[in-house]
Amino acid sequence: MKVILLKELKGKGGEGDVIDVAPGFANNYLLTQGYAVLATKGNLKQLEQRRNNIAKREETRLANAQELKAKLDDARVVVDVQVGEEGQLFGSVTSTMVADAIQKTLDVEIDKRRVELGKPIKVAGVHPVVVSIYRDIKATVLVVVGDEAEETIDAIDEAIEIAESPADEMIEADGQITEDGDVNVEVTEVEE
Repeated sequence: MKVILLKELKGKGGEGDVIDVAPGFANNYLLTQGYAVLATKGNLKQLEQRRNNIAKREETRLANAQELKAKLDDARVVVDVQVGEEGQLFGSVTSTMVADAIQKTLDVEIDKRRVELGKPIKVAGVHPVVVSIYRDIKATVLVVVGDEAEETIDAIDEAIEIAESPADEMIEADGQITEDGDVNVEVTEVEE
């Protein structure tokens, strides 16, 4: 059964796309929830008249998504949780907790369903997390997990600042988080 999508449907298409779906899916979900209308001659003619408006809205959505991606890419957010021995968490960090941390830190509201954890985080440290923004546009947020996560971020920032600071000689900084949550930063001189 051919239908015209009225709004984006993940995995199927965007606004104005004509797609072929199973009759049950169309009748029981798409049509009743307002996601689509039947692809009749009259509706197809209306679609052609609306194509310019749809293209403008899509362009705006893509621009907003790129702007959000720039804001989220490589941003660091903190999820403060209790950590047991050997860096194991009491419980786990979920997509809801990551979305709340992004809201709190960056003042950007992200739907928890757009946070692609794969599996919950159960170990303290720095974890890259992918956030799906719009269609194929994705951003990677660095999630710092632990009960002393703020200190960890400060130590990482300090290591980056040391590595990027101008000096008479070239230096290299390498930082890592140990199993007990401490941050070790090693600064070495590099010969040219």
